[in-house]
Amino acid sequence: MGAQASTDDGEGPDGTGMSASEVDCGNARASESVRAGGSARVGEGAGEEAALHAVSSAVLAVTRHLSVREVLQVIVRAAARLLDARYAALGVPDDQGSFAEFVVEGITSAQWERIGPMPRQHGMLAAMLRDNEPKRLADIRLDPEFEGWPAAHPVLKDFLGVPIRDGDEVLGIIFLANRRNPPSSAAGRPEPDAEPGFCERDEELLTLFAAHAAIAITNARLYEANRELTVVAERTRLARELHDAVAQKLFSLRLTARAASALAERDPARAVQELDQVERLAADALAELRAVIFELRPADLADGLAASLRKHAEVLDRAFEAHVTCDVEGVPDLPEEHELVLFRIAQEALHNALRHAGARTVRVRLVSRADAVTLEVADDGRGIAPFDTPANGASGGGRNGAETGPGKGDTPGNGGSNGLGLVSMRDRACSIAGTLSIDTAPGRGTVIRVEVAL
Repeated sequence: MGAQASTDDGEGPDGTGMSASEVDCGNARASESVRAGGSARVGEGAGEEAALHAVSSAVLAVTRHLSVREVLQVIVRAAARLLDARYAALGVPDDQGSFAEFVVEGITSAQWERIGPMPRQHGMLAAMLRDNEPKRLADIRLDPEFEGWPAAHPVLKDFLGVPIRDGDEVLGIIFLANRRNPPSSAAGRPEPDAEPGFCERDEELLTLFAAHAAIAITNARLYEANRELTVVAERTRLARELHDAVAQKLFSLRLTARAASALAERDPARAVQELDQVERLAADALAELRAVIFELRPADLADGLAASLRKHAEVLDRAFEAHVTCDVEGVPDLPEEHELVLFRIAQEALHNALRHAGARTVRVRLVSRADAVTLEVADDGRGIAPFDTPANGASGGGRNGAETGPGKGDTPGNGGSNGLGLVSMRDRACSIAGTLSIDTAPGRGTVIRVEVAL
């Protein structure tokens, strides 16, 4: 939580993917259209098209990101470029009269430190939150709501502020100050005798952009909430594994050790047998604990998804009695986040096959084609009962098939040892707009397949 200063005018390290020229190129094209067409009506239409192109570029830059912090940073940068503003800021209010997040553009980190602590909800900021309406001022210093600023604060003059709303809820306020150049007409040409400052058309564009920004912020919040729920689900699964696999074996080991102690004097031969059992239980408990610890290790994808899957399969092949193989066809070109999600899904599927299904053979396949990447984990284990798979599955070929993805119903079943893991895989696949399908039947093994479009 906190404030962030940003001054990068090119493509920044946050990966906005939008340069200032992309936002301004629409206006250049509009001017060319006016000169070539010779018609005022055509020129106005081209100017409107250029404005929408600029808004579209800004929106696309925002929607590339899923982290709330990144989304706020890109919104501020895109808004400043959209309307050629020297300064821009976005505040997300909290319940204590301050701001949970406050992101700025046009101020260096050193300047921000000299300005002082994060602003409170007072003056013009409070007025915008209270009125929930856009504010456009020729000189903010002359407005009755203005209450001044810290000594190190840059001098602001022309001002445009717009609330970012989700229905009746104000998600934040975005405001711009000190337009660099006079606004253009609808045809993309400079207005004759126009003074610097924001015009009514600027207010309309920023309001349109704020509506899209609200969607991006809401989506990012939902994504982060889903990730938190996934973490909780993972912790619950691991707690269950520790109880079912390790705690029960340690309890049995303790009882067997007591029995051996009691038999030591009157039946030494029987005591030796019990001690052998203690040794086996201790070895099993150690193996189970190592497996759980192995799953907790962070994924190392430095060598890419394909190499990491091969390495993971080799380790599991040595650690378990089952034969685990990995085949790769083509090298997928995926974002790092997508690779991590697919790796985690493969981990979960392998865990289910080796720890629950009693599989003797498990095969991992990664296939990269022109339009999609497919990950498949197939085993010859005992399979999954229909009520263990996500609901609304469609049967096919005598096997239980369940397909999940964006827009498909897939609530978890009514129990089963694998239900939580399947839901976790489903959520991960949906987070990267992938499709998860499960082909299984009791006694006939399981094939888990994830497909992600390129």
